[in-house]
Amino acid sequence: MLASTLLAPLAIDVVSVQSQVIYGRVGNNVAVPTLQSAGLSVAAVPTVLLSNTPHYPTLHGGAVPIDWFSGYLEDLDARGALASLRSILVGYLGGPAQAQALADWIGRMHERHPDLHVQIDPVIGDHDTGVYVDPAMLPVYQKALLPMAHGLTPNGFELERLSGRPTNTIEGAIEAARTLLVGHTQWVAVTSAAPESWADGRMRVAVVSRDDAQVVEHERVDAAPKGTGDLFSAVLNVELLAGAPLLDATRHACARVVDAVGATHRAGSAELLLPTVG
Repeated sequence: MLASTLLAPLAIDVVSVQSQVIYGRVGNNVAVPTLQSAGLSVAAVPTVLLSNTPHYPTLHGGAVPIDWFSGYLEDLDARGALASLRSILVGYLGGPAQAQALADWIGRMHERHPDLHVQIDPVIGDHDTGVYVDPAMLPVYQKALLPMAHGLTPNGFELERLSGRPTNTIEGAIEAARTLLVGHTQWVAVTSAAPESWADGRMRVAVVSRDDAQVVEHERVDAAPKGTGDLFSAVLNVELLAGAPLLDATRHACARVVDAVGATHRAGSAELLLPTVG
């Protein structure tokens, strides 16, 4: 048998830092199969470990302790798995300490991988539920973590909280998104942008870069399973890593979400049914 020091480490393409549930389709339960179906090697780093999402009548679990969380990231590096790292995908985080530790780690990864793609969904809340994370997350996002990202995928509610600007119109959403184009950040894709501007049966995504702003309109399905934002982010990540232009990648991600929500609705499923990425 060869000594372990002679064996090549498993090369990781994407580190996906998100929630994990035992039952359901959110966070890494959505991102990992989506990324893997595109042929990417994924390391899933959990931020919280829960029995299910909080809208069910029972819930067990909680945030991963900060020493565990930091250790997961450091041990990936210690195993030599990140030599060919292409992307870091970030979703729901378990608290301000995790967000700061992650920002510090991403900063070190940027130094070693100049072409690294970092994509963050700053999960804070939504119009129908309000803020559902520790309010202390907001300044850590603003000052430490979001400037580490190449791209951001907030929903309209999250954009309003992060920018401190009204986002009830498309023009307002675009102006608010531009305030987040700092540090490494090159683009913002605002999901569920400016609901008051939607035509019947339609939704809009505002795609804002340093030199352009476009609106992608797509069908609105009369269903709201959890995990659609996680699916959007994962498919967008797949498309961008494959070399698709940002606008095309956004259109493709929107179409995949519409397909998944439609299939979920038709099946009467309590949890999101995932499409095959291709």
